[in-house]
Amino acid sequence: MTENAPTISDDYTGEVSVGTGSQRRTLSHATIVKTSVGPMDNNAYLVVCSRTGRSLLVDAANDAPTLRAVVDHVAPEVSLIVTTHQHFDHWQALEDVASATGAPSAAHPLDAEPLPVAPTRLLDDGDSVQVGDVTLDVIHLRGHTPGSIALALTDPESGVVHLFTGDSLFPGGVGKTDGEANFVSLLDDVESRIFGRYDDRTIVYPGHGKDTTLGAERPHLHEWRTRGW
Repeated sequence: MTENAPTISDDYTGEVSVGTGSQRRTLSHATIVKTSVGPMDNNAYLVVCSRTGRSLLVDAANDAPTLRAVVDHVAPEVSLIVTTHQHFDHWQALEDVASATGAPSAAHPLDAEPLPVAPTRLLDDGDSVQVGDVTLDVIHLRGHTPGSIALALTDPESGVVHLFTGDSLFPGGVGKTDGEANFVSLLDDVESRIFGRYDDRTIVYPGHGKDTTLGAERPHLHEWRTRGW
């Protein structure tokens, strides 16, 4: 166990910053702990099954001691570490956290090669990940990187979807792309595979910054396409 317990607030707002502690949201069958780490204010999310205590870490992005402290305090039995995409700021702590926890890792095959730890499991669109009683559906979103993925968790009581989008969807638009073709690809996937599938209550947990909902972003889809990359 870590000597100093991390600060974790149960007053969840979705706005966290480096050094201010983590926030925890409680669902009917799970909890989500959001932590900001590193110089690029990356969000890391620990999803914990309430019954079994098993957990899944989304993006071991940076600051391994902080992430290990959160894991040790909240749910030391990590079943899987998922990397949403290959960009270096999303996996700086992956090797350290995987070694410390003994947890396997997963990523999309198109983004696996640059990672410092070869994924134990390769994830593609339509796959699912099971952690205790918690199921997360895998969504492939092409454009920010070739193998970016999102994870969708549905609360069985409320029906609300909790969507971890990496750098593919943020408040105010889709993630950065390196050209028009990739922008169109990403926006097409986001429109069809996210907005076309999930309702306005869906909560979006991005790779950086504060949370949003599909209801808040849906009216702006045409504006994003017109604005372009």
